[in-house]
Amino acid sequence: MRSPWFNKPFAILGPRPPISCLLLCFVCVLGLIAILGSTPSSVFDSVTPIPVPDVYSSYRRLKEQAAVDYLELRTISLGAGRQTELELCGREKENYVPCYNVSANLFAGFKDGEEFDRHCEISRQRERCLVRPPKDYKIPLRWPAGRDAIWSANVKITKDQFLSSGSLTKRLMLVEENQFAFHSEDGLIFDGLKDYSRQVAEMIGLGSDSEFLQAGVQSVLDIGCGFGIFGAHLVSLKLMPICIAAYEATGSQVQLALERGLPAMIGNFISRQLPYPPLSFDMVHCAQCGIVWDEKDGMLLIEVDRVLKPGGYFVLTSPASNLRGSSSNTKKRSTLTPTEEFSENICWNLIAQQDETFIWQKTVDVHCYKSRKHGALPLCNDVHNTPYYQPLVSCISGTTSNRWIPIQNRSSGPHLSSAELVGVQPEDFFEDSQVWRSALRNYWSLLSPIIFSDHPKRPGDEDPIPPYNMVRNVMDMNAQYGGLNAAMLEEKKLVWVMNVVPARAPNTLPLILDRGFAGVMHDWCEPFPTYPRTYDMLHANGLLSHLSSERCAMMDLFLEMDRILRPEGWVIFSDKLGAIEMARALAMQLHWEARVIDLDNGSDQRLLVCQKPFMKK
Repeated sequence: MRSPWFNKPFAILGPRPPISCLLLCFVCVLGLIAILGSTPSSVFDSVTPIPVPDVYSSYRRLKEQAAVDYLELRTISLGAGRQTELELCGREKENYVPCYNVSANLFAGFKDGEEFDRHCEISRQRERCLVRPPKDYKIPLRWPAGRDAIWSANVKITKDQFLSSGSLTKRLMLVEENQFAFHSEDGLIFDGLKDYSRQVAEMIGLGSDSEFLQAGVQSVLDIGCGFGIFGAHLVSLKLMPICIAAYEATGSQVQLALERGLPAMIGNFISRQLPYPPLSFDMVHCAQCGIVWDEKDGMLLIEVDRVLKPGGYFVLTSPASNLRGSSSNTKKRSTLTPTEEFSENICWNLIAQQDETFIWQKTVDVHCYKSRKHGALPLCNDVHNTPYYQPLVSCISGTTSNRWIPIQNRSSGPHLSSAELVGVQPEDFFEDSQVWRSALRNYWSLLSPIIFSDHPKRPGDEDPIPPYNMVRNVMDMNAQYGGLNAAMLEEKKLVWVMNVVPARAPNTLPLILDRGFAGVMHDWCEPFPTYPRTYDMLHANGLLSHLSSERCAMMDLFLEMDRILRPEGWVIFSDKLGAIEMARALAMQLHWEARVIDLDNGSDQRLLVCQKPFMKK
C-alpha cells in the first residue's frame, strides 16, 4: 500500500487537489517563514577586524541547495523579491571610468593639469545601470596566449593609434584583422626591448637582467608603461611590475595592459600622492613617460623618492631616447641638469648613464639626510601619514620608518623574516598563511565543478585544466596580509593579484608590498581607478561586514564590482550570513548567477559564489 506521503504529489498535481492537503502545505510554509523570520537581519552581527575564512572539506550540492532554498524564503519574507533588475547603460558608457570627468573638473575650477586628476567628489551621483560591453566584445584569450594577442574590439583604441606607437609591433595578427598582436618572448622583440633590459641591468652592475631578483629588485613601478611591453618582459623574469598611467579616453595604456593580463591601474603624477605608503618599490621606471620631472619645485621627484625603497633605483630614459642600445652618448644638459642637481638634495647618486638612459640609486644611509647642506629639504613627520591621494609634499618621507631596510638586505619572495614583519605578530602572519593554503585548495575545488560542469566549453577550445587557465587578473578586495596571493604563488596558479587594503582597515599594505606583491590602498565607497571589464575574479573576505558601518551604499559597491568584472567573470564573497543574504539579493538585481555555499562547520560564515553573465543586448 502506498503511504500518504507518496500519494501527496499525485494529489497536488492532479486536477482536483484535496482542500486538506492545500491547507496543510499553506500552514507549513507560513510556519517556516515565521521561524526563519525570527532571526534579525536588518543589521549585521558585530564586525570583526578581518575574519579568517573557514576551511571546509567538501563541495556538497545538497548543502548548497538547502542554503539557497533558505535564502529564497528569507528574500520573500523580507520583500526583496520585488526589487527590479537593473538595466544596461547606454552605449556611450561602454568605457566609463568614474572620477575622471575632465569637463566637470574644469567647471569646478581645477586647472594647471589638475583637471586630469582623480576627483570623485565632483560627480558622486551615478546613474544606477550596468556598463555594457562593446558590440563586438569577445572573452579574452587564456593566459599566456592572451599576453601576446588581444581582441581589438575589447579596448578603445584604433588601429592607427596601435600602429603609430613605437612600443608596439607594427603588424596585426590573423586574416580577420580583429586582433592586436605582440611578439612573445620566444620571438623577435621590436625596438630592442631585450637589449634595453640587459642594458639597464648592466648599468646597475649586473651581468644580465636575469639577476634583478638577486640584486633585490622584485617590485617595479612602471610609469607610462607603453601598453605593457616592458612589463610583460619583467613578468617573464618573475618580477612584479605595476604599470601606472594617466586616464586616457582612448588609446589607454592601462586598459591595454590589463587586457593582456598584466598588472596596471590609473595613476597620475600631477598634484596628489599615489595610493602607496613610503618605501614601496625597488625600482621606479620611466621610459618616454612624458613627465617633466623638474617641474613643481621637484615635488614629482620627491614623490618618486617617497615610494622608493632604500637602495632602490630610478631609471629615466629621456623622451629623445631610443631603446635600441645604440652607442650614442648624447644627452641634453639643459633639461637634465636640474634633475641631477635636485637628486643630490634628496640623497640620490647618479650611478650610470648610457645613451639617454640615466639611473639614480637612493641612499641606504638614513644619516645622509642630516649631513646635507643648510636649507635642504626637511624631513616629513610620517607618524600619521595615510597615503590615500594626499597632496604632494615638499619633505622627505620614510626616514624614521622601521621598514628602512636596503633592498639588497631584504628577503626575496613572499616569505618575510621576523625582522621584516613590522607591526605584525609573526605567529598571526604564519597562521594566516597556513589558513589560506587550505582555503585556496577548497576554493579551486569549489570553482571547478561550477565552471566546467555548468558551463560547456566554447567551440574550438581544448579541454581545460581546471580552473587556473580561465582566470588571470584577480583582485582581493580585502587582502589583509596578502595570504591568498601567496597561496596562489605556492600552488603555481598562473594569476596575478591586485591586493587592495580598504582605506579605513588596518594598514597592512606595507607588508603586502614588502612581499613583492601588487597592492594598493582604496576607499570602497569610491570607484576603483581602472577601466571596465579588467578583472576575471573578485574576492571579498569579510569586506561587506567591514563596510556595513560606512557611509557608502552597498548597491554602488556592487555596481562598481560589475563595472570592473569581465563578462563570465567570478566573484567570491566570504562573510557572515546576514551580509551574504544582502549580497545575494543585490547580485540578483545585477543579473548575476549566485550560489550560496554552506561551509558545513556550524559557523555563521557562508560563501557566495557569483558569475557575471555575458549580456549582448
